[in-house]
Amino acid sequence: MKKIIQLLFSRSLFKGSNLVLNFLTKGERMSNLIFSNGNFRFEKHSSAVINLKKGDFYLNKSMRVKEPFAGMLEMKSNSEINVENIFSIHSGCHIILLENAKLNLGSGYINRNVKIRCYQEITIGENVAISENVTIWDSDAHRIIGRESEMTRPIKIGNHVWIGNNVTILKGVTIGDSAIIAAGSVVNKDVPEKCLYGGVPAKLIKNNVEWK
Repeated sequence: MKKIIQLLFSRSLFKGSNLVLNFLTKGERMSNLIFSNGNFRFEKHSSAVINLKKGDFYLNKSMRVKEPFAGMLEMKSNSEINVENIFSIHSGCHIILLENAKLNLGSGYINRNVKIRCYQEITIGENVAISENVTIWDSDAHRIIGRESEMTRPIKIGNHVWIGNNVTILKGVTIGDSAIIAAGSVVNKDVPEKCLYGGVPAKLIKNNVEWK
């Protein structure tokens, strides 16, 4: 506990939300820490869990200068966040995990103003680059009569995926490793690995793409 407090002080992040995140939130974290920045609000059920395996987890992080965008994370009962390596979610984040939901994060970053609604399970892989104003929902949130079983389905985003500005990723989608999603796209079907997809709805633009 003393080491955690020293680290929070050394990074000028010794504040109420960080104390709640690190001391009052269940989970396996070893010496890894959860950091929140700026105007950030965190609400959780007592059964919510945040697990960190190999790296720190940054919430509402500023890019270069201190930013005014408020961020929030809400975790309902028995919800769970699992972070494999270092992962950063930048300012203006708005993230809600419903009851029993799981958000699995590998490594990389999500830029400003992401909207994540996790009703069941969302998995994001290693070395991802997700740009600004991206929306990721694994549920329609409302039931269509006669099709209730289709309301919620998990999302999986692979390793080394680049997602452009203003993209929406809908329920049941799998995005393959090294894929690129063009800005402004709506992804409602699976995207194969190493493919560039774009449009509304997103369609194949080019095969065998590479990016760095």
